[in-house]
Amino acid sequence: MSATNETLAYGGASSRSTSTERSTLRRAATASFMGNFVEWFDYAAYGYLAAVIAVVFFPATDKTTGLLAAFAVFAISFIVRPIGGIVWGHIGDRYGRRNALSLSILIMSGATFCIALLPTYAQVGMWAPLLLLLIRLVQGFSASGEYAGAAAFLAEYAPDNKRGFYTCLVPASTAAGLLFGSLFAAGLYSQLDSEQLHSWGWRLPFLLAAPLGLIGRYIRLHLEDTPKFREMEQALEQKGGEHKVPIRELLGVHRKRVLVAIGVTCLNAVAFYLILSYMPTYLSAEMGMNETDSFLASTVSLATYIGFIFLMGKLSDRFGRKTMLILASLLFLGLTLPLFGLLEGKSFAFILLIQIAFGLMLAMNDGTLPCFLAEVFPTRVRYTGFAFSFNTANALFGGTAPFVATWLISQTGDKMAPAWLLVIAAGVALLAMLMIKETAHKALADD
Repeated sequence: MSATNETLAYGGASSRSTSTERSTLRRAATASFMGNFVEWFDYAAYGYLAAVIAVVFFPATDKTTGLLAAFAVFAISFIVRPIGGIVWGHIGDRYGRRNALSLSILIMSGATFCIALLPTYAQVGMWAPLLLLLIRLVQGFSASGEYAGAAAFLAEYAPDNKRGFYTCLVPASTAAGLLFGSLFAAGLYSQLDSEQLHSWGWRLPFLLAAPLGLIGRYIRLHLEDTPKFREMEQALEQKGGEHKVPIRELLGVHRKRVLVAIGVTCLNAVAFYLILSYMPTYLSAEMGMNETDSFLASTVSLATYIGFIFLMGKLSDRFGRKTMLILASLLFLGLTLPLFGLLEGKSFAFILLIQIAFGLMLAMNDGTLPCFLAEVFPTRVRYTGFAFSFNTANALFGGTAPFVATWLISQTGDKMAPAWLLVIAAGVALLAMLMIKETAHKALADD
């Protein structure tokens, strides 16, 4: 095989790259980007407009109670995520990654679009928050297969020595969705007055979900499934065997890997939502920063975070997933409390530097995590293992993080409460990573 072909060789049993495979990898990357972008643009819009949503969908209360109600609905949508992870994992491991991803993005974008059509509390009373909650549950269910499926899909197409770089596209697209959501929310706050924002302005970001979701679905329907999945299907046909129920095999054979994966994901779950989604609300509600400046700071830090993501993906290919994830945990353990302590009373530029520092630490974790979770599980249960562990951690610790942080501050008066949540999550992730061997620098496992 020529040197050129050697550098393009794909992992697993594939021995020679073809133009079709390279083209499919590019389209897989595009499809993965679109799906995560749509999902996290929605979550960003909801998080950044939480103060408006609290007024539109809930009875007139004090500001803190309204925010708690809005964040509670945000958190409740995560309850169904472990169940969704099992369902989408089953579809992805039994019937193909492409089928699961094509269906999930359709349900997700449709549910998001429906939020834009909801009546307000002033129009239908308690039906408004109940309908919002119902749609958020549908979103949580459909989104539970998106991140895991996209990462597994890319990991199974990528060359062994570039797997970290390709899979880091998933968190990068997540951040891009947040960035666009932040820009959109900042634009709404700056261009609309309070009456316009509360009457119709808040609906605009959710209306975008329909066309974006249809574009993502179109791309996915025109993809082949991954070489790894096709090889597994062929092997099963030749042996005349049946693919076991993925969740049963996962919890029966790979329990330790599941526990490690949940533990490692704790840091991502808490840090992602506190730093990238909750931070603008924290800066404006707790630190007295005006809303425009808080959104601007988050926007700039998100942009740098995306750049850091790609760097960390490349570094994880060189130094390994374990090294990068342990280092990220140690940095959060050592720097979180000092950095949070420096936020109050500082200038915009200083707060921006602190947020960029948090983004760098988070990128070290997030740019490595999806590849680690794809590598730690074998092909037969890769989608299920990733989706179940990732969504369980996010259901328990991620979706609840803004609510818990807001509640702790209201109960204790301690503005450092979010920092302590981050420290605890970093400690759990560090202990989990110490329990498992390095997963990089080798082909994806089949058994």
